[in-house]
Amino acid sequence: MSGSLETVALAGNPNAGKTTLFNALTGANQQVGNYAGVTVERKSGEFFTPHGHKLRLVDLPGCYDFDGDSVDQQIARKVLLGEIEGEPRPDVVVSVVDASNLERHLVLTLQVIETGVPVVVALNMVDMAEKAGLRLDPQKLSEELGVPVVPVQANAGKGIVELKQALRHPFPPVADTPWTHGPEGEIGERRRALVLRMCEVAARRPDGHTSTLSDKLDQWLLDPIFGWIAFVLTMLAIFWAIFSFAELPMGWIEDGQKWLANYVTGAMAEGDLRSLIVDGIIGGVGSVVVFLPQIVLLFLFIGLLESSGYMARAAFLMDGLMGKAGLSGKAFLPLFSSYACAIPGIMATRTIDSAKERLTTMFVAPWMSCSARLPVYLVLVPLLLSSESKLTQALVFFAIYVLGTVTALIVARILRGKLGPEEMPKHFMLELPPYRGPQWSYIFRHVAGRAWSFLYKAGTVIFAISVLLWAAQTYPKSGSDDPAEQLDHSVIGRVGHLTEPAVRPLGLDWRGGTAILTSFAAREVFVSTMTQLYHVEEADTDEETWKRLRTRLSEETWPDGRKMFTIPAVVSLLVFFIYALQCLPTSAVVARESGSWKWAAGQFAFMSVFAWVAAFVAYHIALLFF
Repeated sequence: MSGSLETVALAGNPNAGKTTLFNALTGANQQVGNYAGVTVERKSGEFFTPHGHKLRLVDLPGCYDFDGDSVDQQIARKVLLGEIEGEPRPDVVVSVVDASNLERHLVLTLQVIETGVPVVVALNMVDMAEKAGLRLDPQKLSEELGVPVVPVQANAGKGIVELKQALRHPFPPVADTPWTHGPEGEIGERRRALVLRMCEVAARRPDGHTSTLSDKLDQWLLDPIFGWIAFVLTMLAIFWAIFSFAELPMGWIEDGQKWLANYVTGAMAEGDLRSLIVDGIIGGVGSVVVFLPQIVLLFLFIGLLESSGYMARAAFLMDGLMGKAGLSGKAFLPLFSSYACAIPGIMATRTIDSAKERLTTMFVAPWMSCSARLPVYLVLVPLLLSSESKLTQALVFFAIYVLGTVTALIVARILRGKLGPEEMPKHFMLELPPYRGPQWSYIFRHVAGRAWSFLYKAGTVIFAISVLLWAAQTYPKSGSDDPAEQLDHSVIGRVGHLTEPAVRPLGLDWRGGTAILTSFAAREVFVSTMTQLYHVEEADTDEETWKRLRTRLSEETWPDGRKMFTIPAVVSLLVFFIYALQCLPTSAVVARESGSWKWAAGQFAFMSVFAWVAAFVAYHIALLFF
């Protein structure tokens, strides 16, 4: 991208429709990267004014004001002041405002004007504001602010040409800021008074007591009793749908994997290369890719909750519960996102104002059972409850998620106390956007991005691990045709034996230790490792392969004839995987977001030790009953 182009910055509150407007202005001409020195995402693109003038558009992180210490607030403020290395100060700013919520959004607009940059206000979602009964007067609002105001309906492409017209040369002059004159400590109060006055003259509601559809729905969905019932039912429905609807596409992936393995087997001569491709790559990567449908569904539901406006209500409901853990409702969204993957969850902590709360949320986020743990649970839970109904197994799955969540909140409470009180009291403030229909284009982009991220990981990290694992199992050659003897003679066999003293108190032998060791890089590798270590023959479907693996594990015995995978041993292994931070990419993201490898290393060490101790305790308690 040319650095000589004049820059237009998009600023606005969360849920103001900033991303939709960015896409409407730039189309597919977008680039995504990070701001220098931080992992906050920077999205930029280019567009032409109606006069053919090319401009560069930068989407700033959404925030409610510039007064807080959250990373998003700091980045947005510094970009407007030209204090970010490698990011030119914008030549003009488009302040995106939700027309139905002027009281909240105009505060940020006034702060943007105070930075001394020319400003154009995009009065977005005017259709929804008018449906809510607001009578808008953009001209009057423009006179009050001293900047151009353009009515826009970004999701329908209305007002985009007029907005581009407002950005033509010469740019609007810098507006006066009379509300900043006077004692500095009273600026905030004068801003709020000005906003209220502007709303009275530029956005009048014919009947001040008219309730919108959102108001009526919130009477139920934010009710202290019915709201919680609706929240729990919504979460249960999402979990049920993920496991039910993903079954068919998972079968398609399994069929494709099987067809590919058979094709390569028939096309190549027997040997190490064929074994590498079929057993190492197709088998290893395929055992992870099969979970793509469940991940896609999880992010689809998260996108629907966000897009409809219900996610903000869920955060509002959770604020009280979060408060008992020393967190605010703002921590709900990062923690909920961590059920899909801890990495986006940790990155979502940028919206939290308090640095101590942000660190605490990062620390406990990996305890939200992410999708990478699913393969482990899908093997171990049926092994534990082979004679029980599917409903019982589903309830155990739910209990696993509850156990991780409750432990995370308890540890957060303790850690938050250790970090000490805030220097200044923080208040939870969350905008409740009106309920609206799904923004499918946003949801599809969101889901596609996450799916691609998962596949990229499968094609890089897990691909590399699968190849290394295959090599470690295959070399050095023992010269024996006995697979067990070869495995024992291999590199992984020798390393695995070294882990046995650590895993023996958990009821496992060196093979269990080896599977735990290989899954430190990515938990998904656990199943493929166990399949290879226990010489489980691949079946036509992954479900059949897992069934064979469970059968094989249930038959495994110690040298003295005792069963190895007893109920205590399986419980021990489950508890270990609930608590262990076995994801090196997550540690890397924690290091970047916290600005300290020490924090990431401490988190990794604490969670590993906690997992081992919890598994040890669970194993020995279970021995008393089984």
